[in-house]
Amino acid sequence: MSLSDTQDRPIDIGISESDRQQLAENIGKLLADTQRLYQKTHSYHWNVTGPMFVTLHTMFEQQYTELWTAQDIIAERIRALGFFAPGTSAEFGALTSIPEDSGVPSAEQMLRNLVDGHETTARTARTVLKIAEGASDAPSADLMTERLQVHEKTAWMLRSLLAR
Repeated sequence: MSLSDTQDRPIDIGISESDRQQLAENIGKLLADTQRLYQKTHSYHWNVTGPMFVTLHTMFEQQYTELWTAQDIIAERIRALGFFAPGTSAEFGALTSIPEDSGVPSAEQMLRNLVDGHETTARTARTVLKIAEGASDAPSADLMTERLQVHEKTAWMLRSLLAR
């Protein structure tokens, strides 16, 4: 996945190269999930219709803005570990666990898809958290804890809109 960026000077931050590589590869999966979730949320913002249009349109904008910012933070963590971050649609497509939509779903299905996407991304972050803790990588662990809080809270809020 990621190519090492350590040709000029070896990295010595107290984490072995193999641990840094494993972290970078798994954080790359989180980046891909985040990118796919961003893409979906932004598309839903553009295309939502129905009686909850204003509420969902506004909420989706807040969510995709947060996801946009998160992509940069996640990619920069990969770079700090000494590896190149994935950045192409092909790379993201190969790494993400979140399926693409075909067509434009109903507003209710958009909510269901986003709940699934946030829960998937939370599971990815939880996997990275375990790896980070095993490698004594506090910055990556902190980032994963932050991402877990965002994705779990967002999934809860979206699920609440589906309650009958």
